[in-house]
Amino acid sequence: MIVHFLLLGAVIFALAEILPGLHVEGYGTALVVAVVYGLINVTLGTVLMFFALPFMILTVGLFKLVINTFLLWITDQLIEDFEIEDLGTTFIAAILITLSDTMLAWMF
Repeated sequence: MIVHFLLLGAVIFALAEILPGLHVEGYGTALVVAVVYGLINVTLGTVLMFFALPFMILTVGLFKLVINTFLLWITDQLIEDFEIEDLGTTFIAAILITLSDTMLAWMF
């Protein structure tokens, strides 16, 4: 699990270098973002997935991207050294972080 968070922090740090509207102060901040996002995803994300189950079924799971975008926005609001400039960047970052997180979960 520690390796998972370390690698997810590296993914977030790399995304901050690639995406123009995503800013992270350093790798330490990216690691904090990974941990906070993971905790928010496990707690609030699970509750939101439960209540959004009809939308998840109707959209064949694509509504999960909306939920993950919202969770990433909450993470952005909580961490001062982590900034996402607009909704489009938040959505793209949420997609890439979700894909990376899923791949890391399969590996570790």
